[in-house]
Amino acid sequence: MAQPYFLSNTDLQLILFGGKGGVGKTTCATATALHLARIFPEHSFLLVSTDPAHSLADSLAGFPPPDNLKILEFDAQESLEAFKAEHNQKLREIASRGTFLDDEDINQFLDLSLPGMDELLAFLEISSWVEDRSYDCIIVDTAPTGHTLRLLSMPELLRKWLEALDALLAKHRYMKKLFAGAYRRDDLDFFLEKLSLSVKKIEILLRDPVRCRFVPVMLAEALSISETDRLVDELERLKVPLTDIVINRLYPESTCPVCADGRTHQMRELKNLFGHRNLSGYLFWGIPVYPVEVRGIESLDMFWGSVEKLTEETPIDPKTSVDLAPWVTAAAPYPSPETTLLLFAGKGGVGKTTLACATAVRLAHDLKGKQVLLFSTDPAHSLSACLDVPIGPKPTRLSPGLTAMEIDAQAEFDSLKMQYQKELGRFLESVLPNLDFTFDREVMEKILDLSPPGLDEVMALTRIMEFLAQGNYSVFILDSAPTGHLIRFLELPELIDQWLRVFFGLFLKYKRVFRLPKISQRLVQMSKDLKHLRTLLKDPSRSALYAVSILTEMALQETQDLVEACDRMGISTPVLFLNLATSASECPLCSALGLQEAQVKEKFRQQFPGKHQTIIYRQAEPRGREQLEKLGQSLYAPVGERWMPVGRHKGKTQSIRPPQWKNGKIYA
Repeated sequence: MAQPYFLSNTDLQLILFGGKGGVGKTTCATATALHLARIFPEHSFLLVSTDPAHSLADSLAGFPPPDNLKILEFDAQESLEAFKAEHNQKLREIASRGTFLDDEDINQFLDLSLPGMDELLAFLEISSWVEDRSYDCIIVDTAPTGHTLRLLSMPELLRKWLEALDALLAKHRYMKKLFAGAYRRDDLDFFLEKLSLSVKKIEILLRDPVRCRFVPVMLAEALSISETDRLVDELERLKVPLTDIVINRLYPESTCPVCADGRTHQMRELKNLFGHRNLSGYLFWGIPVYPVEVRGIESLDMFWGSVEKLTEETPIDPKTSVDLAPWVTAAAPYPSPETTLLLFAGKGGVGKTTLACATAVRLAHDLKGKQVLLFSTDPAHSLSACLDVPIGPKPTRLSPGLTAMEIDAQAEFDSLKMQYQKELGRFLESVLPNLDFTFDREVMEKILDLSPPGLDEVMALTRIMEFLAQGNYSVFILDSAPTGHLIRFLELPELIDQWLRVFFGLFLKYKRVFRLPKISQRLVQMSKDLKHLRTLLKDPSRSALYAVSILTEMALQETQDLVEACDRMGISTPVLFLNLATSASECPLCSALGLQEAQVKEKFRQQFPGKHQTIIYRQAEPRGREQLEKLGQSLYAPVGERWMPVGRHKGKTQSIRPPQWKNGKIYA
């Protein structure tokens, strides 16, 4: 039987699984690692996760792996601490040699610039394991698309960081050569050279088609296809080899309306996929929907057993899809009139973008005379695909009361760096040239490359605070990054605020050396915006985080992590949206899924007794404003009510019930 290349090739030393959140990357990675360990018992394997919201342990459900397979949920923070402990003194010595900054300045900058480098250092370690052949093959479960792409572009980020450090040594080398007649390289030069060589090795490894393979995982859904398209584009640009694409959770042929409707929509998307210009030339592999959550050794061992090669000749069902209306129970309380900011968060693939868009459409319709801004800071934006309208980094008006934008965080940061370098250049040209400025200028130009990674995303969010201060919009709705990165993102403002304070202190301390009034003003405003943001996030009357989840054990665990993190930060989480639930049915597949989900639903009820829990039943993927408006009407009760009316009969309001299927017919 035909099977994907990565399941049998012994030359591969690094296999990375990536894609949109919630498509089954962890399952594919874990099942692959177990499969390879079983069929090659003489080889050693490592399964590692670089996602801040780890799921490997949840996927294995406590079962021990084979002896030749090691499981590692990478502690990036621990890796960072080890790096600092080993190299901190060298970094401080490099800085002290090359600039007018004193020890206090150097310590502050390095302490604040290293956080956020943890994922990059983690990948350095993975690369070193491959080079040392510590394992015959390493299988990596990566973070969702946007952050995976940032990780894959890590060599470029590290190179900038190393260039900034190298600039600090430039003046020292020059002075030694000037007064001693020659410069002999020392430990610090060798340290930077070693790091630089590691970066080059990573680039070579990631581009080696013999040793490395990236495997995109996706669903046969429009949003997933759109994100996979962007992922493949970037992988091709970075020259990362890929040959196989996995399409997970395909519905079987069935007389069940839900299964039949799901299959019809999936077959239509597959037809579009095969005709997609950017995705032609790759091998597509289909995995069916399993009646139980793929979790534990036994289920994982069976995962690849039903893999099927998909081609353009794969039959497309000619059935007409059933128009399943949105079905919701225990609709969420309508947001209070004081609400200013709503954040939609949760595990990747649970429907954050869809619910954020539906909420924005609903509020824009209801709040006459007010403006709603829907925005995304996720590096892998999905608003355009969900709304079926092109949206970019500038506000796009969708209706009289609704505007949307996908903020380009990197562009925001690049704009800051450009402004900083221009103003610094103008100032240094205005003073008398001297020996020190030849080098200090380069040091000061590169100092922003020592800023904490994540500054760009925080800058993107402060753009929203500018809109808030201007009074252009009444309600802001954020489609956030998946859980692990959102938690780090919400913790960043405090770190960035500390970094800004150090930067301001530098300007004041050395105001006779360099004066940058415009950049100072911009950073002062950013600091004020951060203060307002922290105040807003901790005000439950004006802001709330709506946690979106699905009824699986792994999603339950991740939701618990999210809510606990929000509790620590004082962020209100009043509502849980439990999405993509399966309705009661005589269909064997739906019945099995429904039984399993009922058990998880009870665990949600026990785990979060004080949270309002809204159940949203599985339906066709909502796309475009018309379908999103229907969903939005179902999600929220009118003010003061705990359920959503769908119509009136003889003057009485009727509440929604989940649909029931019997003998192939829908009964409401």
